[in-house]
Amino acid sequence: MTANDQPPPKGARATVQVSPNPTTRRGQEVTITGSCGGGTGLKSVLGGFPEHPALENIRIIDAGPDHFVAEATVSQHIGNGVGPVFVDCGGEAGVTLLVTHV
Repeated sequence: MTANDQPPPKGARATVQVSPNPTTRRGQEVTITGSCGGGTGLKSVLGGFPEHPALENIRIIDAGPDHFVAEATVSQHIGNGVGPVFVDCGGEAGVTLLVTHV
């Protein structure tokens, strides 16, 4: 629920978490989990931005939709900072932030 006790708008109801977060080294394996919030199942994960990916070798282990799991590797070129991790759940999207201390 939002601050106004309203659910998120349709299309933005997927939830996503990354573990470990923060990450501490380049090449570290991370696990992406969450729920599709009414979407059909996990279709894709994007860590960072297409021209500057924070995550590589993204593998969907279980597409959900009630609970999804994916794994990825922190990019070798990543530095210290914060970046988005987006999920597309077939009609619902979600985003979280990944913190890197490398």
